[in-house]
Amino acid sequence: MRRSGIKIGRVFGIPIYVHLSWLLIFILITYSLVDEFGVRYPQWTTQQLWGLGVITSLLFFGSVLFHELSHSAVARHYRIPVASITLFFFGGIASISRDPDSAGQEFLIAAAGPASSYVLTGGFALLAWVTPDGSMPNALATWLWETNALLATFNLLPGFPLDGGRIFRSIIWGITKNYTRSTRIAARIGQAIAYGMMGFGVWLAFWERSSINGLWFIFLGWFLLTAARQSYVQVEAQGALQGLRAADVMTSEMPTVGRDLSLEEYASEAARTGQRAHLVVSDGRLIGLMRIEALQAVPREEWPYTSVQAVLIARDKLPWTAPEEPVLSVLERMRLANVDQLAVVTGDNVVGLVTRDSIIRVLQARSELGHAAGS
Repeated sequence: MRRSGIKIGRVFGIPIYVHLSWLLIFILITYSLVDEFGVRYPQWTTQQLWGLGVITSLLFFGSVLFHELSHSAVARHYRIPVASITLFFFGGIASISRDPDSAGQEFLIAAAGPASSYVLTGGFALLAWVTPDGSMPNALATWLWETNALLATFNLLPGFPLDGGRIFRSIIWGITKNYTRSTRIAARIGQAIAYGMMGFGVWLAFWERSSINGLWFIFLGWFLLTAARQSYVQVEAQGALQGLRAADVMTSEMPTVGRDLSLEEYASEAARTGQRAHLVVSDGRLIGLMRIEALQAVPREEWPYTSVQAVLIARDKLPWTAPEEPVLSVLERMRLANVDQLAVVTGDNVVGLVTRDSIIRVLQARSELGHAAGS
């Protein structure tokens, strides 16, 4: 639910993040390109090989970013906010803030990515065609058109959450008119495809003696399997939380602390009770909210001399929700704001706290009861 990685900038107002795993795959791709180009073009110098390897890798990840921006452009056309785009070891992901309103929207958003990769395939193929064989631009363009074609085709596999899986889900959604059921079916097919890729990787590694390609297919299959399982769990969780409001999951017994408490004393209190957030009161009046995350922003040696008052979230800046707001909406706002709790406010009174932990507890209870009822 949290964004991770290093922010490198914005494109069309969308924050772009680079996951730390991207650095590893960037190095691996660059190294493999240097090795590949060195075999094909032995007349090139070491500086030329490494220079072309770095430029080609950067353009590849630029292609991945273009792929994700295409998803984002269509999503924003339908007024669906895009929270961020993250580049990571497997490629990239656009974090769309809510699900599409219809199967048609889902289809177009999902299809935009592979379509953009095929556009890049055509562009780089044209560049390869007009440049001399054996030249550096020709080598760069050839590798990029082949790789973008492979990327687009792989993403069209009907395994959720790949683009092809989302296209497949949109078709089932359009036929059944049931979003949850279509997601379950697409996720199950995604798991089947993942097992197939892993089995193919084992066959390559042991029977064809192609260990590198085999391990790569096993790795891709494992990644797809994990993503498909997470998608299945997510839709099951959404179903379990459907119909619940903030008032149903909030914690009404709210721990309080005084504003003059030192951070050292607050840390001890939080450790003793296990509570991650406390209302700060003075003379019976609400001052704000103290979160355990605020301790991390203050050097440890300053805790004895810094009060809760200095780092709390003031009441007028307190992230809050109404008791009647749907839990799924609350979760989405918590994710976008990157917070662990929201105050539940009625009029001028704080009547409770909705936390990730309180939602998880309700989710676990409903899942267990549902399982018991169905068994």
